[in-house]
Amino acid sequence: MKKILIAALMLAAAIVMAMTVPDKKAHKQAMMKAVREYVDEEAARRGMGDNVLTSLGKGIVNKTVEVALNSKLELSNYLLFNTTHVRLSGKDKTLSLGLLGHVFTFDKQMLRDALEASALEKQELKEERKTAKQAAKEARKLEKQLRREQKRREKEARREQKRREKEQKRREKEARKKSKT
Repeated sequence: MKKILIAALMLAAAIVMAMTVPDKKAHKQAMMKAVREYVDEEAARRGMGDNVLTSLGKGIVNKTVEVALNSKLELSNYLLFNTTHVRLSGKDKTLSLGLLGHVFTFDKQMLRDALEASALEKQELKEERKTAKQAAKEARKLEKQLRREQKRREKEARREQKRREKEQKRREKEARKKSKT
């Protein structure tokens, strides 16, 4: 009887856990709250007063993070709980854990590292694009130079051909002159 009671309690706990797993929206809200707190703390730590410019900067950071979360955040559901993660620098970073209707976000240092990694990844992507653009420009320049060189060779070949033909005609003319005499 005791085993049945324990099994029933465990089954009831599992059902309650499964029914109270938070959705992706709850994870986003919890993370955005953590981001806002982090941004406020960073602004205070850096001695930025509560002025219009600071508020605008906070708003931009919050909106940027929100857009990033909307596009990169993935939810993994494990029936009794779930987690969210993003892919940064080729690695999955777990951002939150959802359990019993609550979302637990990880510490601010991890959030700071994730934001810095995201900024670094963005900078690296920008540099890669710049390098690729420069390489493409160099390739076009080289291709143009090769086409010009090819045209120059073709023009030189036509000139040489005309010179040979002219020389041939001159020889034929001299040969006719000699044969007449």
